[in-house]
Amino acid sequence: MTFEQIIKDIDSLPPLSNAAHIVQSLYAGGVEHINISKLVRVIESDAMLSVNILKMINSPYYGMTKQISSISQAVSLLGVQEIYMLVIHYAISQKLKADPSIYGFTNAQFNDVCQLQGRLMLKWCSKINVKDAQFLTPLALMMESGKLILAKEVIKSDYCGEFRKSFNECEDIQKYEKGLIGKTSYALTAMLFSHWNLESKYVEILKLLDATQDELKEKKTDEKIIAYIQKIKVVRESINVKEILTNNAIKKSMKLVHQLGEDTNHFKEVALELRKSYLK
Repeated sequence: MTFEQIIKDIDSLPPLSNAAHIVQSLYAGGVEHINISKLVRVIESDAMLSVNILKMINSPYYGMTKQISSISQAVSLLGVQEIYMLVIHYAISQKLKADPSIYGFTNAQFNDVCQLQGRLMLKWCSKINVKDAQFLTPLALMMESGKLILAKEVIKSDYCGEFRKSFNECEDIQKYEKGLIGKTSYALTAMLFSHWNLESKYVEILKLLDATQDELKEKKTDEKIIAYIQKIKVVRESINVKEILTNNAIKKSMKLVHQLGEDTNHFKEVALELRKSYLK
């Protein structure tokens, strides 16, 4: 298992589904210009996509008081930005089709982690800046995709048992990944996004997610990108493949929220509410 082999595997991945590709093109002109009727028709044209979007929306994390039974109803209730997020997330998961058991998760449980990350970003960040929340929520939902790429490579190798043991023992996931392949799984997600021509700012954020302050300064990173990175780190600290909204994870995240100068009480309320939904 080498980083070079992982790059080859990413480069060989087929395009996203036709429906996802059309949805991407609909969003190219900006969310405010979306033709909602066309968006609904495109999603409904892919039966499996429709079923899985409704399945995700009706999960406990969305807190719907009644069953959502149609795509048009889903778009009306959640808005076009969140529907885009769910379409691309599903399309990526279909193309990767990896086994996340090396992290101790089933596919359904791994998907829960991703959905929780997206929901936390949306619920927490919406009070701070609605536009930032809309922009960052899809990234929060999809940022762990690189772990599926890594999982595929590990399972193909003879390293499975050793990986599980070392991963369970490590305290810093990103440090462990770097020691293993020289990059973090977020750098792999950046490569995936680049391969599929997803939002270029997402690629930049992911590439710089684990850069030091000095490295960000040296690269003359835009302040807005740095702010995005900080918010993504808050969500990642709270919910990851080792800790899911534990008291310890929430406490560490609150320190990051405090450093951002944001309301820690609001963040804690959102995190605890989401944990309650997750544990139902």
